[in-house]
Amino acid sequence: MKAYSLLILNKAGGLIYQNELSPGLSKLSANDYLVLAGTLHGVHAIGSRLTSSIHTGSPKANTEEYNSSQNSIVLNTGKSVSPNSNRSGLQRIETDLFNLCIFQSVSGLKFIIITSPNAGTYDNIEELFRQLYIVYSDYVMKDPFYSLDMPIKSSLFDGKIRELFA
Repeated sequence: MKAYSLLILNKAGGLIYQNELSPGLSKLSANDYLVLAGTLHGVHAIGSRLTSSIHTGSPKANTEEYNSSQNSIVLNTGKSVSPNSNRSGLQRIETDLFNLCIFQSVSGLKFIIITSPNAGTYDNIEELFRQLYIVYSDYVMKDPFYSLDMPIKSSLFDGKIRELFA
């Protein structure tokens, strides 16, 4: 799998990190990256509202399962979740020229990796996102000079990203 680019968006959809991992490709301008980040944030938000309307099994069993799951969610989190919500949202876009994979953390941070087409199995991407989140946690969130939702300017983080994608 060849990774072309890495983007990190804050929970409001702002671009806080951008790294061209393959220097030989045509580059986008800074404004183009901001537009891309905002567009992906919007599409991800819309995708998280879409659900399948196909139900299997008996309606009574589905109602009981739904009620018990909703009760446990409310008891555990104190918040009700709409039945018309899709927590994962948009996860992957595949084209003939590239694949775009998105991972959203619990805090709303979005990691976007643009890779070569047919980049491998989804499990490999999941593992890459897991390692990426660990690097982010260790080198950005533990940095005493970093302010949340601000652009990431860390040479240590850049170095670890280069190691991760090498």
